[in-house]
Amino acid sequence: MLIAQEGVAGTGDPPRPAGRLHRPTLWTALGLLAVLLVCALLSLLVGTGNSPVARAWDFLAGDPTARADAQLRLAVVDVRLPRTVAAVLVGASLGVAGCLLQAATRNPLAETGLLGVNSGAALGVVVGLTYLGVESSYGVLVCALLGGMAASAVVLLLAASGRAAGSPLKLVLAGSALGATFHGMTSYVLLGTQSTFDVYRYWTIGSLAGVETSDTYPLLPLIALGLLIAYGSSRPLAALALGDDSARALGHHPGRVRLVVAVSVTLLAGCAVALAGPIAFLGLLAPYVARAVTGPRVAGQVTLSALTGACVMIVADILARVVIRPWETPVSVLLAFIGGPLLVWIARSRRFSTAGGAA
Repeated sequence: MLIAQEGVAGTGDPPRPAGRLHRPTLWTALGLLAVLLVCALLSLLVGTGNSPVARAWDFLAGDPTARADAQLRLAVVDVRLPRTVAAVLVGASLGVAGCLLQAATRNPLAETGLLGVNSGAALGVVVGLTYLGVESSYGVLVCALLGGMAASAVVLLLAASGRAAGSPLKLVLAGSALGATFHGMTSYVLLGTQSTFDVYRYWTIGSLAGVETSDTYPLLPLIALGLLIAYGSSRPLAALALGDDSARALGHHPGRVRLVVAVSVTLLAGCAVALAGPIAFLGLLAPYVARAVTGPRVAGQVTLSALTGACVMIVADILARVVIRPWETPVSVLLAFIGGPLLVWIARSRRFSTAGGAA
């Protein structure tokens, strides 16, 4: 039977343009975008300090007296706005990275730790603090980013060499082995330096507290590049979901596709970990929600994973400020409370056995 592009020949249905979102995906994306905008507004209005929500609203509305309040400006512009932007970037990056990994490996439980990004970032942080004299938060961010990317590069080199280059199994094995190695090296360095451990302990809990505007600007080009690669890989990944042999028959090289996807995941996950520290479960949650709406449409999965991840991250960050006010809960802890039970439910779900095929 002849298959037309995005349509079936002989059915009378016009072929859909490539990349066009089908209607449920489009409406869901618009709904998530509206939720994201509302959550971003709430993120600017709510904080751990004593600034009332009404005063923050007056500031955003342009009230002259509110604009003249230096303390209120500090809270909204210098503290909450950078956190809001960082939450959107981190959530979208982790959501898309998880979606790509799950599609490339056909494993619904794949997440960014498979490429050694988290363990590499942790090693980069402790090396920077111990041996390079890093003291600023921006320096920690740079060390985390470089460490995560370096670790992922080593994993990619190992996965691309020898027989079965670029296979999902080889990628996972290389990532797991090097991740364990980097974790051991991190523990060794931490044993001899108490001051490094104190800073590392704060970074590794995963939080957006203390994020500044200057931290996000350098990462924007890398995140944009990762997202562009993700969308460009949608068609090859859709072919890969049919199996490696079918993908080759359609003109794609499975090993190269997975390596390109791994580069995108490295950029996205590396930037996210550098900004917020290791964040668990978000890379599992967002793609699962996206697949429930889009089915096997990879471009739709990428779009909804980005929006879902951003929404969940910003909601978790808002809750982190108010759960035990005036103190703050690490956002990773709240996501663990949500993601742990959800992961158990996904594993027990009847749809779990077919989730990989949907990817």
